[in-house]
Amino acid sequence: MTEAYCRACLSPIEDPARPCPQCGVRRPLSHAELNALSIAHIDCDAFYASIEKRDNPELEDQPVIIGGGHRGVVATACYVARLYGVRSAMPMFKALKACPDAVVIKPRMDVYAAEGKRIRALMQDVTPLVEPLSIDEAFLDLSGTERLHQASPALSLLRLQRRILSDVGVTVSVGLSFNKFLAKTASELDKPDGFSVIGRSEAPAFLKSLKVSDVFGVGPVFAKKLNADGLYTLADVLRRDEHQVMKAHGEGGLRLIRIARGDDARAVTPDRDRKSVSSETTFNEDISDKAVLKDRLWGQCLRVADRMKKTGVAGRVVTLKLKTDRFKTVTRRRTLDTATQLADTLFRISAELLDKEPDGVRYRLIGAGYSGLEAAGPDVGDLLDPDALKRAAAERAMDAARARFGDAAVMKGRAFKKKR
Repeated sequence: MTEAYCRACLSPIEDPARPCPQCGVRRPLSHAELNALSIAHIDCDAFYASIEKRDNPELEDQPVIIGGGHRGVVATACYVARLYGVRSAMPMFKALKACPDAVVIKPRMDVYAAEGKRIRALMQDVTPLVEPLSIDEAFLDLSGTERLHQASPALSLLRLQRRILSDVGVTVSVGLSFNKFLAKTASELDKPDGFSVIGRSEAPAFLKSLKVSDVFGVGPVFAKKLNADGLYTLADVLRRDEHQVMKAHGEGGLRLIRIARGDDARAVTPDRDRKSVSSETTFNEDISDKAVLKDRLWGQCLRVADRMKKTGVAGRVVTLKLKTDRFKTVTRRRTLDTATQLADTLFRISAELLDKEPDGVRYRLIGAGYSGLEAAGPDVGDLLDPDALKRAAAERAMDAARARFGDAAVMKGRAFKKKR
């Protein structure tokens, strides 16, 4: 089988240095191991912004930021906006300072979710082994698909890349390798609309040159700790005694050692369990009044509960998230005796956790969520809370009314007060 294809017309080519004999374009995908690799990572390019530009062609050449108001954060930014230094999770006021002419669009999560499902379905047409990481990215294992598609995994991925563009109208970048870590790393090398390959032969040299801060899963705090220990690249990790690395950095150090060696035996798992469900909101102005904070908290609890009820899961751990006016993130957790999916329980426990925080602190964000997820069962009473089942029944009745008549049909006092 050929080791090179034309990305313009998908024809096999013999000489990647020359224009394609079929279409005359010189845009080759070539690698000595191209047809020996089958683990891929596909990542949509600036997905939310791409959807907005698709739906409004007038935005095509403009810098577009998807996010909340002046007090919010950037959900994503198009590649034009990124030229100005705008990046995901940046506070909106900083993004607008860097790119004052940007077009700011409020996220349309229902649209993005629907388009993400369409892309997921296209992936599953290629292989059943699709492991979603988020709404716009996934791992794929194309092992054994050659006979089904009469094509190598690389060619099947090229066809998929083209089909996503034609059917959905957005570009994706593809990384192809022999394990998940390298496939995901490869997909970041050539964006947007890229296709990068990391084979076994060049993996050791590539990994040695990789900065620890560029390793997926190594956050800024961990990277800073590694740098303070003299570990700046994976080559530094390999030179260090592994027991010293593990002693100093625990499980994170062990993972780093394995990655530096190119050792990632994780399988692509389609039934990847979701670990948590959460929701948060950023305020237009900082809030210190706990009563007002609780009013805002209720809406987030309701969103979380609605999502969990739709997917049939319940959680055993409640998490409250706060961010102060100085951008310090505070998280508080409590483990429940039984798993639940109720907004009422999430709110009551989160409110209790909030009450324990110091008074007078100004917050810019509040959120709540469930983790420790499992299949939902029937509502269970609590000997210490005799009214728990009554509140559960009331919430289920509210859910039924909202499903029939709309979200505004029935609401608790807190939600009504917020609406006013």
